[in-house]
Amino acid sequence: MEPGSTSPFGGPEIIVADRRWRRHVRHLPWLIRRTLAAAESGASVVLADDRTIKRLNHRDRGKNKPTNVLTYANPPEMLLAFGVVAAEAAREGKSIARHLQHLLVHGALHLHGFDHHHAGEAREMEAAETRILARLGVPNPWKNR
Repeated sequence: MEPGSTSPFGGPEIIVADRRWRRHVRHLPWLIRRTLAAAESGASVVLADDRTIKRLNHRDRGKNKPTNVLTYANPPEMLLAFGVVAAEAAREGKSIARHLQHLLVHGALHLHGFDHHHAGEAREMEAAETRILARLGVPNPWKNR
């Protein structure tokens, strides 16, 4: 088993399937566990590559492209695509670690029943993300967008 893939305290399982995550995000398991705790989520996390996420996104959502984060409710799990996350972080002028934290909170809120298909839902979800991220010391990701 890969070091740091599971918590000795029964926390969420973390699978690092794409090694680039470890090269670009310091203290990766700690950062993920801390972020999930703030979002009150016990979901497992799979840090994957774009090809894997593209395949799953096509199979499960009918969209033949990678996306930043996919969530599954049963069992609660989030899968993130390194290339998409890294590109978005670069475009937004933030670190991959900060963007990862935002997407973990975003995915956790989806698992808690939040959505963003309509403007009112999106505002509510963005406000919840901002509150949780502020507790982690992460700046508002929606400011200046």
